[in-house]
Order: sequence, then structure tokens, then C-alpha cells
Amino acid sequence: MSEATPQPKRARSWALPLILVAAASFAAGTCAGADDPRDPNDAAETDHEHGTDEVWTCSMHPQIRADGPGTCPICGMDLVPASSLDETGTDDTVMLSDRAQKLARIVTQAVRETGTSGSARPLVARVEVDETRLHDVTSWIAGRIDRLHLRTTGERVRRGQVVATLYSPEVYAGHQDLLTARRQLARLGDGSPAARAAAEAALDAARERLRLLGVDAAQLEAFEAAERPTRAVRIRANAAGTILERVATQGRYVSAGSVLYRVADLRRVWVQLEAHERDLPLLRVGQRVDLDFPSLPGREIQGEVAFVDPVVDPQRRVAKVRVVVRNEDGALRPGMVGEARLVVGGSDQLTIPATAPLFTGRRSIVYVEVPGERPSYAPRTVTLGPRRGDVYPVLAGLEAGERVVVHGAFVLDADLQLQGGRSMMTRPDDTQRDALPAEERGALVPVVEAYLQLAEALATDDLQASRQAAEALHRAVMAVDALDGWDAIGEPLMAHARHVAHATDLAGMRQGFEALSSALRDLLVRYGNPTEAPLRLTFCPMAFDGRGAYWLQRSEEVRNAYFGEAMLSCGSIEATVDPGERLEESP
Repeated sequence: MSEATPQPKRARSWALPLILVAAASFAAGTCAGADDPRDPNDAAETDHEHGTDEVWTCSMHPQIRADGPGTCPICGMDLVPASSLDETGTDDTVMLSDRAQKLARIVTQAVRETGTSGSARPLVARVEVDETRLHDVTSWIAGRIDRLHLRTTGERVRRGQVVATLYSPEVYAGHQDLLTARRQLARLGDGSPAARAAAEAALDAARERLRLLGVDAAQLEAFEAAERPTRAVRIRANAAGTILERVATQGRYVSAGSVLYRVADLRRVWVQLEAHERDLPLLRVGQRVDLDFPSLPGREIQGEVAFVDPVVDPQRRVAKVRVVVRNEDGALRPGMVGEARLVVGGSDQLTIPATAPLFTGRRSIVYVEVPGERPSYAPRTVTLGPRRGDVYPVLAGLEAGERVVVHGAFVLDADLQLQGGRSMMTRPDDTQRDALPAEERGALVPVVEAYLQLAEALATDDLQASRQAAEALHRAVMAVDALDGWDAIGEPLMAHARHVAHATDLAGMRQGFEALSSALRDLLVRYGNPTEAPLRLTFCPMAFDGRGAYWLQRSEEVRNAYFGEAMLSCGSIEATVDPGERLEESP
């Protein structure tokens, strides 16, 4: 992205006071502590007779020009002949004389290449149930539990296995009506067409009543073939796993949807780590983690970081880090505590002293020494990693062996600004957004598609479809490889997708959906629209008691995800993001 043309007058209106303060501080440190601020050579130079055309200037403020000796009106230093400085430069360099360099106390240091063999950070590890594999076995009808086939926690259950037998007056009455309607239709085999039509309608109504009660097609067929109405209704498990909790008791009356058991598939588990704030910059999704549990001596267990919590515990100052581990043999049990070793480093890395960079907004600038006879320095934009002690790791912009200014960089930057060059203060902030190649943008397509499916499901008030779309969104975000800046967007997307997936009603889902929409807008601002169709940023002013809320959709007609069928067309389309384009402004 091309940089904007600097605005010298506007920049200097606020930058000059800073320069004056810095220069005054420098003058105080340089001149105030000495009995005579001038050395003998300076005095001799001052007393020397010069021609009438000689121009006198300040070593630190070359914009000052005078016809004869005196003091600088900015810093109070003695003026010297301009010919003794002979300083020149360009818009991107500062050239100093030897004298000016000494006065500015410029100190440089070479960029170092630090070799590390890797370090293992020990973290506390706790085994937990994988929340994506946690299921509730519920009763699809109301009735009395006559028998619980699984009575203890820890038992394994198969998908489709009968877990309870209920007596349901509603199912019994419905089955009785079904058999009566079937016999009535059989008796009217030779009856009038009108009578047969009425009997067939009664039979269909009996079937529909049982379907609405939750009787599936196979059970309905068995009911219709029976001779007597059944009193026992079988409840089957809808997922396989291990029973973590038995909620129901035998002989108890339950309503439709009541939880009988809580079941988890423990063939894959989560290992939650507790990372301190200082370790968070070292963590990334996909990083290898070695696990050690005292109850499993000698066993090597490895996993990968799947999620880093975006929120730090304000009391303990730690954040949770989720590691997904295969557990086919069931050796890892929820509740076990062990130790995780997070391997970091392991490669050569360039570093510079923490005093070298100048920061403005998101931009980091260092002054690099330009090889030559005269001391020259040029500003360079660099990309730095998180500070480590008294150094910054260099991610881009410098090479090993180059010398950077570690003391006096601000003086150089002020001098470059006064020359009209592109200093730190006159450069625009680094607001360039990431441009991804097509193959990397394609990895974001499932994320956006899952979000759009969630928006459409909420617009149709479909609770189950909304939950499935939120789960698909969570999986899609986890599948994205680490992109530059992705953690700041991907982690909120995963957290809010989980919120929606675990909400018990549409109102709770829509609360999480608003936060999801905000994170997706950030995705479009940074990476652009990765899909092949335009996306519409839509706003509903009535959402959340008049506070209003945004969402994204494909349709050219408003389909309100916050009110659904109740106010489907409420809202307006605020912006359209074409394929490959970015959302220019995130409201």
C-alpha cells in the first residue's frame, strides 16, 4: 500500500514541542554540568577571524543560521561555522560530522543473531472432557420410569442401546387409537367410498399423533402391526460413550426432554493448561506439547495447542490453553493432573536492544548506520516480536551484522524532520491490512459459510439448525492454519461460536451471535471477502431493546437474524462487500 503524502505543517505543529523538550533535556545533560561548555578547540575556533560571508549554525539544530558567533536560541549551545559541519543528507538519511556525532552521543550496536536450542516451559495440565463430545440422553416422551437399564456411572453405552423403559399414558392412548382406526378401516373394506375415506383419515390422524409424540418410523410400523396397545416405551441412547452422571431414578415421573444420563465420548479428551501472562506471546495454535502424568510413568503423550483463551484470569493472572489429545485406550481420565512441557525457541533469531526502536502507532522504526566515510543514518521500518528482557526479537526488516542506533535515535529523527525528511513523526501510521494469497483466503471460506448458515438458521427461528451451524463454525475456525494476525480474530470466533452452540434458547444464541458478527466484520476488514458472492452488512435498529445490532448475509433482501419470523424484514443494508474486497469501515 502506498504511503500517504506527509503533512509537514500539521506534523510540526505538534512535533516541534517534543523536539524542543528533547533538545532542552539534551542541552541540560551536555552543558549544565561543565564549568566551560566549550573545549579549547571550540574557543579558538570562536576567536578566529572569519570572512563576512561565513554562516554560523547549531550542531544540533542546523536550521538555525546566523551571520556571526552566538548561542542557539533553542538549546543554548554555541554556534559554530557551518563549513566545519559540512552536513548533507536526503529525505531518508541524516549525515553528521564527527563533531555533531559526538555532541549527539550517537551509539550504535550490531544486530545479533541469537542461537537457542529451545526451552521447555513447565505448565500445570488437567484432563477434562471434550465438550464437543458431551451428550445428554433425554426422554422424548412424558411418563413413569418403570426400569433403568443402566444404573451406575462409568458404564459404557452404545448408540441406539435401550437405556430405560417408560410407561406413557399418552403413547398408550395414541397406540390404542391407532389400532382402533386400523380395525375400523379393515371392517369397511366393502363399504362406501365416503366411509372408507373417513376411516383412512382417522388412521392417518392416529399415526400423526404418535409421530408428534416422538415415535419414529420403525416403532410406528411395529405399533401398527401389534394386536394390543403397548404399555412399555423404550428410550434409546442417541450417542455412544461413558456415563458421567445418572440423573434419573427408577419409578420417577419425567417430562418430555428430561435428562436421564450425561454421556461423554472419552476417546478424545481436552488437556487444559494454565499459562502465565509472560508465556502467552510464545503460544500459538498447532504448537507441540509434551505431557507427563505421574499415574502413567514412562508413557510419552503428545498433543497440539488447539485454543488459547483470549481472557486472563484477573485473580491468578493465568489463561487457559487447550490441548486436544487422542485417548483411544481411555488411559487419560477426566480429573487427572500432570505437567505439560511447552517447547519454545529452537532456532536462530535476530535481536536488537530495547533502546533501539522508536514506536509510532503500530509502526516500529530503527535508525541504521549507512556504511561510508561520513557518519550517516537512515530510518527503517521493522517488525518486532514481544519484548524479552532488554531485547526485542526482529521478525523482519534487519539483517545480522547491520548496526542500529541504540542511543540518540530520537535526536536523529528530530533532525530528519527539520530537514523535511520522512521521519517517524511525519510518516503515516502503519494501517496496512494483510493481503492474503488466494489459497490462504480459501481457508477462510468454511468459516464465513458456517457463519452465513447460522445467520439464516436464526432468521428462520430454527434452534437445531442454529446449533449445528455454530458447531460447524467452531470446527471451521479450528481448522484454519495460523495466519498473521489470525489469533486476534479466530479466538473470539471460537469462543462465541461455543456460546451459541451451548445456548438453550434462541434468545441466548442471538446474544452470542452479535459478538460473532463483530468478529466476522473484523475478518472482512483484515482479510477481505473470501467467498465467491457479495456479502451485505445489515443493521437492525430494534435489536436488543433499541440498541441496534449488525450482521452479515448474502441475500439482497433483509432477513433479520435477531428477530426471525417475527420481524424478518426489519433492518437495512449498510454496505456490500464484493468477493475479494475488504470491508472498508467496521461500524
